[in-house]
Amino acid sequence: MKIERWGWYSIAVNVVLALLHGLIAAVSGSLAVAAELAHNVVDLLSAAAVLMGLKLAARKSKAFPYGLYKVENLVAAGLAGMVFVSAYEIAREALLAPPAQVRADAWMLALLFGTAALPLAFSRFELRAGQAANSPALIADAREYRVHAFTTGLAIVALLSERLRWPLDRFAALVIVAAVVKTGWGLLRDAMRVLLDASLDAETLGRIREVIEADPAISEIKWVTGRNAGRFRFVEAGVALRALPLGKAEGVIGRIETNVRTAVPHVERVLIHIEAQASPYVRYAVPLADRNGTVSRHFGEATYFALVTAHRADGTIEDQRILANPHRDVERAKGIRVAEWLAAQKVDVVLTHEDVSGKGPAFVLRDAGIELRVTDRQTLGEALTSV
Repeated sequence: MKIERWGWYSIAVNVVLALLHGLIAAVSGSLAVAAELAHNVVDLLSAAAVLMGLKLAARKSKAFPYGLYKVENLVAAGLAGMVFVSAYEIAREALLAPPAQVRADAWMLALLFGTAALPLAFSRFELRAGQAANSPALIADAREYRVHAFTTGLAIVALLSERLRWPLDRFAALVIVAAVVKTGWGLLRDAMRVLLDASLDAETLGRIREVIEADPAISEIKWVTGRNAGRFRFVEAGVALRALPLGKAEGVIGRIETNVRTAVPHVERVLIHIEAQASPYVRYAVPLADRNGTVSRHFGEATYFALVTAHRADGTIEDQRILANPHRDVERAKGIRVAEWLAAQKVDVVLTHEDVSGKGPAFVLRDAGIELRVTDRQTLGEALTSV
């Protein structure tokens, strides 16, 4: 279902609420119900504004080539302003209006119970739709309906108090003011965060960083940032790639953009900046037949792999680990799986006896920017010395 339909549903609900509250207010003379009627009228206009925002949000033009995504947040801010106006009207009537006789019939209470249940039920469905679409306008509208359920409940209490000869009509109206102002402030705060380009939350940025870092062609992430605009997200990142031809680098960027969009919903644009490779280290991978450092004659069937991190300048070893080959016992495509595993280990150079050029593992390594070198040295130390 298109989210624009929720704008029409909201208008319909507000029309029903306004008609019912108008009838009750006219007959009862209750200030609380009259204040709720004013609340409904303001929300009716707000619902129309929400619909306009939803229709305009994704449109692009020559004047606005990046789209009108922030229109939804402008609508949410406008909705907050209307909430404040509603609160002011309620407070003014409660404090300054002359005393009036309030009538409280049973049918009025029954209708008020209905008008309290309707916005509460509608808000549950609209909030789900707003969260699914990441639409701040729909979420703001759903939260406002929850305030309606609460304030209508206060109107019910006000009418019941009149039947009990303990009038609370004006007090209920002032409590409505406090509830409405609180909701309005929350809506305005959230909208302004987006309009002022506040960053994506830390959890989302962390997820994006993990996705980018998992790509085997990435040697280092320099920075990651992002922002919201309406229900859409915009992401930028600076990365260092392994040594790759230009065509391969473009493919890596496209792959990262796809992976980010898959992992994080509502991402409209991913902009990857390639920055200079500045790592002073190089990581070697050498297949081993045993833990004593004997170089294996095979690649995919090697028992172990040595992962050695050395300084580029003088070859001094910074770190050395020997890991068991996790794919040695698989029946099919073990070489390709090993190559993918080495790419995930951020290896720069593979030294091997077996020449796998033109085979699956070589293509995987090449796509990850990993250099493949054939060596005839028999031990790990000799192989590292030869490079």
